[in-house]
Amino acid sequence: MTVDDSGTLPAPLDLTAQTRAVARLVRDVGDAQLSGATPCPAYAVRHLLGHLLGLSVAFRDAARKDLGPTTDTDPGASLPDIGPDWREALPRTLGELAKAWRDPAAWTGDTRAGGVPLPGSVAGAVAVNELVVHGWDLARATGQEYEPDPEALAASHDFLAASVGDPSRDSIFGPVVPVPDDAPLLDRAIGLSGRDPDWKA
Repeated sequence: MTVDDSGTLPAPLDLTAQTRAVARLVRDVGDAQLSGATPCPAYAVRHLLGHLLGLSVAFRDAARKDLGPTTDTDPGASLPDIGPDWREALPRTLGELAKAWRDPAAWTGDTRAGGVPLPGSVAGAVAVNELVVHGWDLARATGQEYEPDPEALAASHDFLAASVGDPSRDSIFGPVVPVPDDAPLLDRAIGLSGRDPDWKA
């Protein structure tokens, strides 16, 4: 599954495998790791987990066209954090996110996420990319192995590649980090997201 030149997916992509990959990482985060650094300079692990929960809610509701505070809030408006039930809430919400995007109607029409109006197909592509890249962030920050869903990874790479040359992309992803053409696809996607694939906590 690849995206077209506009960065949208040409057909719905099942997010189940990718949300499960992220949920497995969440399950193995230790309490002592919550204050650790992540590849996102402004986030400790707890903030990254809070961001994952917030985006899962936002894109779940975007898929459902259930527009309101969850889809209208700028994710950069405040530092995200977790509540006491995050170990149950985050995997559950990831599952709800995957279920919402299994509905073909989620990929059609218009919706919103982060206060930004988007075609459903673009919102779906953004959701896939967020899951892939932030899954990598969490794995690196907590010293875990990471195997994203191959279809989701390919879609994320193509989505990010389509953004190269867009003058507004650096405000979202940061400058591209050069990665060899023969590097693994995950490393190339991470470089396109503005992260160093060799980052270590």
